[in-house]
Amino acid sequence: MTAAQPTIKPQPTVRTCPFDPPEEYRTLREQEPVTQMTLLDGQSGWLVSRYEDVRAVLTDPRFSAGGPRLGDSTPAGAPHTPPPGMFIFMDPPEHTRFRRLLTGKFTVRRMRQLTSLVEQFVAERLDAMARAESPVDLVQEFALPVPSLVICELLGVPYADREEFQRNSARMISLTAGPEANQEAREAMRSHIHRLVRAKRAEPTDDILGELVQSGELTDEELAGVGSLLLIAGHETTANMIALGTMCLLDNPEQLAALRADPTLMDGAVEELLRHLTIVQYGARRIALEDVELHGHVIKAGSPVVASLTSGNRDAAQFPDDPDRLDLMRKYSPHLAFGHGIHQCLGQQLARVEMKAALGALFDRFPTLRLAVPPEDVPMRHDMIVYGVHELPVTW
Repeated sequence: MTAAQPTIKPQPTVRTCPFDPPEEYRTLREQEPVTQMTLLDGQSGWLVSRYEDVRAVLTDPRFSAGGPRLGDSTPAGAPHTPPPGMFIFMDPPEHTRFRRLLTGKFTVRRMRQLTSLVEQFVAERLDAMARAESPVDLVQEFALPVPSLVICELLGVPYADREEFQRNSARMISLTAGPEANQEAREAMRSHIHRLVRAKRAEPTDDILGELVQSGELTDEELAGVGSLLLIAGHETTANMIALGTMCLLDNPEQLAALRADPTLMDGAVEELLRHLTIVQYGARRIALEDVELHGHVIKAGSPVVASLTSGNRDAAQFPDDPDRLDLMRKYSPHLAFGHGIHQCLGQQLARVEMKAALGALFDRFPTLRLAVPPEDVPMRHDMIVYGVHELPVTW
């Protein structure tokens, strides 16, 4: 008689609290830190949930970043070639070639030099909010425009094009739009950047995209991919951290009061919000290049592996003293919100600058800021690769 095969559970996705990952992750970390799962795209793969194991997977060259993405129409097991310039889906040496060109453009020093520009954009958006009749949607009036203005300025993309690129990027990271809509959005975004590249080649500009064009090291197709990637990452992630971070602080009034009483807490507050909320909600996906043993399990070559950033950032072994609690005074410990290893977020310093400027000025300008709807009525982005809120009605 054939023994029954164990049931493979689906990757956890259901939250009971808008600021916490699914509760199943706590059990997985304690009992099954490496476990076989049915992943979001329906494939059977492995989920890694402990902090140290997540870091190990993301730095182990036996795990490739080059597998199909969520929403990709490539059939399971078929060869996958990332689009030109999409270096986050590449391994060395190709990944190294792109990363080397970009690292110097996102240094800590260069990003801090942008602080005055970011503060100017923040002040302008807050002035517009103050003139508006409340309630307003904080996403559309503040959280989305600020990073969009900044990344457009950095890349040399006209801000007037924001509706087009915001619409396309939203479809590209949607889990419900479907492969055809995802692909159409990707092609539209690349075509948009491609037009800009041709214009900058004809008339050089003093911005990151213009500098990359003039370097002569990338083809137009590669430039279109790099530009698309930077444009999406430069506004989607920070916009959602600003909006979700605002909602989270409003839900923790004692923490917010401490922050307002002592602005020197802002650096630590931003790190804690990044850790606590971890908006890359469904993890970093890798493919095993060979058989790898991890916690007694053999992950076969070709198997997809999801390193859960959200679960790793709630691991008590790394973040003692109740990791599920938001604590703006928590002693800093390196978190996984920006990933880890060679693919760690290139724009993380820019995101920090934007979050500090946006959150500090928002609560200073509107000390009575509050939700205009019950928290349970705020539409959350469960359907997107990048978590957050679809809209955040606020009043003051």
